[in-house]
Amino acid sequence: MKNDLGKTYVGLTDHLETRKQQHGNPVDWTTRPFETERAARLWEKFCLGLGYVGGTGGAGWRYGYTYVVTGTTIE
Repeated sequence: MKNDLGKTYVGLTDHLETRKQQHGNPVDWTTRPFETERAARLWEKFCLGLGYVGGTGGAGWRYGYTYVVTGTTIE
């Protein structure tokens, strides 16, 4: 995680509050809803292409989320 400090993390989920808690309740948590899995996966790949940290294939796709990795967040 130390190499990722200051980078933006991106992920997809169907359970926003649970994922936010699992990531350590980041204060800069932002979300985005999606109507299709295809749209969600394309957005995630786009963000990863910009240098965001994360990985495709996460559980769920109805919401996208981002936050900046700090010493108190959990990737």
